[in-house]
Amino acid sequence: MHTYISILRGINLGGRNTILMRDLQSLYESLDFHAVRTYIQSGNVVFATETAFSNHELAHRIEQALAKQYVFEVPVIVRTHAEMQMVVQSNPFIRRNYVQPEKLHVTFLAATPDAARCEAVSAGAYSPDEFVISGTEVFLHCPNNYGETKLSNKFFENKLKVSATTRNWKTVNTLTELATLVSHP
Repeated sequence: MHTYISILRGINLGGRNTILMRDLQSLYESLDFHAVRTYIQSGNVVFATETAFSNHELAHRIEQALAKQYVFEVPVIVRTHAEMQMVVQSNPFIRRNYVQPEKLHVTFLAATPDAARCEAVSAGAYSPDEFVISGTEVFLHCPNNYGETKLSNKFFENKLKVSATTRNWKTVNTLTELATLVSHP
């Protein structure tokens, strides 16, 4: 079995794009995914497949199923269990003594952004917020409040020209733990 984490963007926000997690679980099961587990209401799903797929293939398959089931489009970003473990291990901010884990976030990108775009956005000043772009992830440290930062999904989508969705550090860790449980029942 191959274990994946899918992260849906823009569902269940302020009463818009509502998808019940039990319905989302059923939709995934209808796609022949196994051991489907959802986490909180924002569209985090851990699941297993018998066949290995690329992240892009899975995201497209899930997006098509969601579009068929609902009247709105939902961007989906997929990571393997191993990739999510690497995200947890490689956060450059977690080792800093002054950083509180609840002030950390990860923006997941649908594709690796162009290097020139990464350099251009990294050259800006966003204090007190800071970020590091690493492949298909952006590690964020927002010492005040993520809701007040300029470093939102839209910001990174506009600057890097790739689809993005963000999760807090607790959610990233919980999804990784759930994926471990699915991988090793």
